[in-house]
Amino acid sequence: MSKVIEQKQAVVDEIAAKLKDSVSTVLVDYRGLDVSEITELRAQLREADVDFKVYKNTMARRAAEDVNLKDELNEHLVGPTAIATSKEDAVAPAKVLYNFAKDHEALEIKTGVIEGSVVSQEQIKELASLPSHDGLVAMLLSVMQAPIRNFALATKAVAEQKEEEEESA
Repeated sequence: MSKVIEQKQAVVDEIAAKLKDSVSTVLVDYRGLDVSEITELRAQLREADVDFKVYKNTMARRAAEDVNLKDELNEHLVGPTAIATSKEDAVAPAKVLYNFAKDHEALEIKTGVIEGSVVSQEQIKELASLPSHDGLVAMLLSVMQAPIRNFALATKAVAEQKEEEEESA
C-alpha cells in the first residue's frame, strides 16, 4: 500500500473512531467565517473540551460507512464540513455551536450524531437548550436535598414552638 493511501486510511480511521467514541458529534458548514471568527469558535470549543476539526468529505463518507452511518450522513457531507466531538458531555458541542451560530449567521449546523444515532438540526437546537452535565447534576442534587432540608426546617419549627409553649406555661 502506498504511503498516501496509508495516510488517507489513518484519517478515515480517526474520523470513524471519533464517531464511535464520542457521546456527541455535530457537523457544521463554516463557510463565510473569517479567520478571527474561526479562532474565537475554536477557543470556545476548546474551553468546553470539544474537539473541532475540518475533514475532507470523501474521508468523512468512508468513516461514516465504517460505523454504519453512511445512509444518514452522506447527504450532509457536502460543502465545507467541520466536525465537533465530545467524549464526555453530550450537550457541549451543540450548545457552543448553536450559541455561536446565533451571533454568526455564516455558521450553519448541518446534523449531529448523539450516542450513535443521527439527529436533525432541530434536535441539535433542542439539545443546546439543555443545561450542561454539571448543571443537570446540580439540579438533581438540589431536588434530592429538598426533602431533607424541608424536614430539618419543620423539625426546627416544631422545636421552637415547643420551647415557646414551655416558656409561656
